[in-house]
Order: sequence, then C-alpha cells, then structure tokens
Amino acid sequence: MSERRDVVVVGGGLLGLAAARSVARRGRDVVVLERAEVGHPGGGSKGSCRIFRLGYDDARYVAPARRARELWSELESSAGERLLHPVPQLTFGEQMPAVRDALHQAGAPCELLSAEQAAERFPGVAADGPVLLEPDSCVIAADRALAALAGAAPEIRAGARVTALADDGRRVRVSTDAGDINAGVAIVCAGPWTAGLLAAAGIAVPAEATQEQVAYLTPIDPGSALQMPIFVHYGGEFPYGLPVPGSRRYKIGIHHGGPAVDPDRQDQAADEALARRIEMAARQYLVGFDPRPAVVERCVYDNSPDTDFIVDRIGNVVIGSGTSGHGFKFGPLLGEWLAALAIGPPRAARPAGQPADLPPTWLALGRFS
Repeated sequence: MSERRDVVVVGGGLLGLAAARSVARRGRDVVVLERAEVGHPGGGSKGSCRIFRLGYDDARYVAPARRARELWSELESSAGERLLHPVPQLTFGEQMPAVRDALHQAGAPCELLSAEQAAERFPGVAADGPVLLEPDSCVIAADRALAALAGAAPEIRAGARVTALADDGRRVRVSTDAGDINAGVAIVCAGPWTAGLLAAAGIAVPAEATQEQVAYLTPIDPGSALQMPIFVHYGGEFPYGLPVPGSRRYKIGIHHGGPAVDPDRQDQAADEALARRIEMAARQYLVGFDPRPAVVERCVYDNSPDTDFIVDRIGNVVIGSGTSGHGFKFGPLLGEWLAALAIGPPRAARPAGQPADLPPTWLALGRFS
C-alpha cells in the first residue's frame, strides 16, 4: 500500500519550503520531497543574498511586493532573527521612468535624484543618468531565509527524486525512487525541473532554464567605511548589485545574462564571457571595488516566456513556476498563494480592506494557451 498524505510538495527550494510552511499553518499534513538537499549547488535558491525591492516597471507587482514584506516580517518574528536588512536602492537606466511611474501609481515612496546628487549621497555607485532612490529596499539574507523556512517545514525528505506524477481526478500519485505517495494535492515547484515533471502528467508548462553568474567583489581600500546601496540598472543590459550582509563584499550580476542550459547538465565553473561582461559593469558602476572577483558563483533561473510567475491549479496539481530570477523577494507570499490554491485561504478572517492571499489571475497558466 502506498503512503497517503494530505499534500506533497515537490521541490525544497524557496517556493516549496514557503508553501509547506503555509500548508502546515493551515493544519494539514504535508511532506516536502527534495531531489538533493536544501540549498544545493544546482538549485535556484542557493546563495548568500537577494534584493528585496518594490520597484518594478509593472505596477501589478508593487502591491504584492508590499504584502510579501509583511509576510517576511512575520517569518522574522517566528524565526527570531533578522532576514531582511534595510538598504537604500538606486535605480537608473532607460526604463527607470517606467519604474518611477509604477511606484507613483501604487503610492509607494521614491525620490528622483540627478546623477550628481546621487554621487554626492552614494559615492560608491557611478550612475549614468537620473537616479530613482527607493527607500524601502532591503537585502535578504537568502541562506538564513532558506534555513528559517526549512526549520518551519514539518518534514523534508532530502534525496527523494520524483519520477512521475499522475492525477486521477480524485488524488495524485507521486512516484519516487523510494516508492509512491498518494496525496490529495501535489504542489510542484521544482524550479527548472518543474516543466519536465508536469509534462509527464499531461500538463504543459512553457519554461526555459538559463545558467547565470554573479561575482563577489572586495573594496579597493580595505579600510574604507563606504556604505553601499543596492543598485539596479533597469533597461538594456541589466546589471545589478547589492552588499552582502555581514561582509565587506559586494555582489554583482547581470539579470538574464546567461545561456540556456539543461538543468541536469549544469557547469558550475565560471563562464569567461559572462565574467568579462560583469567585470565591465563593475568598472563602470562600482568605483570603490576591485572589478576582479574574489569569488564567482553560478545560479540557475527557471524562466517563463514573459518572465512573469506561473501560479495556478490544474486538477489536483498546484504549479509554482517561472520565477525568472526575480521571485525570491516574494517567497513567503508565493507560499501563501500555493497553499491557498491547494487547500484554501486561512480560516482566520483577514482585516477589512486587506486582500486575501490568492494569486492574481494574470499569473495563471492559461495565459499561454
């Protein structure tokens, strides 16, 4: 007889762990199946830090980001540690006006600075035009956030490789190399492996994995007390950077800069072409740092065709996919959305005027039909 569970979560990255926590808080039995281990080198959730920001060129993301910030605070309280470190952000580039308009539309705070004003206030970053100062940005201690979510998950089975899914309309059979699990609902959020798993269950999810690269830089002057902001060059080539919590290092990368990759054939060695592009960006924008990296790290993106998330339910299978390199900031909210699709919103009523944690319809899989 196969094992029976209320909910099986496939994937122990940020989305899977956040979903499991939200399901457990609703009083349901849940197990997380992770093909390797939490934070493994080939996954998209590894690494020291990520950016939390409200600034998007699409106003539809601003309100969910604000809600995610509330949920991060709740996680910090329950974990008993700071996970988000407030750091001002400088946004510039050709799409910056669209980001400013989206923030204004959503009523989120921001301040427009000239390049000269920005240089005076933030001498460590050399902007190439007008700058939007976003005061509510943060650096997420990603490794600690992942550990906090893992600590809140009731059961995680590391090394449990899912081989097939089958939904008979009543329950889902989740086949693993250690046996089958019969679940009321399966939540599949296995990063770049999601599309392949769901294809075997007859669910077509458009996706492409790319292997990105980031560099960790050190200050030219080791004694410098330079307080570094986050920066995002929005438009064209998309370099970004952020200070590493608890370190003098600074992380820099190029968003969507990497090549397509088979997630089962990742190469963790540095890509020389990407390294040159990142070094050029560091020389241009980070005047106080040695552009030659102290450490290089590869990471995988799970991309949807339009770079928006895919959050939906098909039969008894809930899908969390296509985070496209910008999903980490929404982690606890994505977990709430996935849990709500699996078993419904929390029983406790939300305060009047506060939206329920259900995913917006524009993130549904049907938009690709």
